[in-house]
Amino acid sequence: MCKMEQLGPYTLSWPDGVFPLGGDALALGGFATVRSGWRVCDLGTGSGALLLLLAGRDPTLVLHGAELDPLAARTARDNLTANGLTGEIIAGDLRNDLFSAGQFDLVVSNPPYFPVGSGRSGGPARSEEFCTLDDLCAAAARLTRNGGRFALCHRPERLADVVCALRGHGLEPKRLSLKAHGPGHPPSLLLMEAVKQGRPGLKISL
Repeated sequence: MCKMEQLGPYTLSWPDGVFPLGGDALALGGFATVRSGWRVCDLGTGSGALLLLLAGRDPTLVLHGAELDPLAARTARDNLTANGLTGEIIAGDLRNDLFSAGQFDLVVSNPPYFPVGSGRSGGPARSEEFCTLDDLCAAAARLTRNGGRFALCHRPERLADVVCALRGHGLEPKRLSLKAHGPGHPPSLLLMEAVKQGRPGLKISL
């Protein structure tokens, strides 16, 4: 059975077995910096939802994605085609050299949140079994040009891990936004954007 969701001018669809659209991806799609003509890569793209969200903000973006699961990768390709968008989706492990280094202006990711052995899991797509936070930041740093950006979402309780992993790979945290489910609730999502070889200086918003 295929589910569908309207994302601005584009329609996202995904079959059973592909990670569904969630609020985290929607938030990240509106948070990441985009500029006309930028080359963008989504690591762990799933159904391609983030690519559609970013293209909805600027249709001149040059879209790429990497996805380990072959069904999800095929779904992402189908979603680009169905919406009249061109792009390259590679089915493979982002820890491998799927794309040439330093070619992207923006890398984005809605990654696994929970380390293996942490006792917490949101299912296979939310466990770091196949991709740790450090693996992700290493891949993003390799793919991003100097001065380019890496934007991701994560759990607030892992803020220290996110900052350390980013800085450990030459990605300087520049923008942080914390999101809560409503007034009086603690933050449930962090959105972070880092600049490769950027100067220190972090702006925080709610």
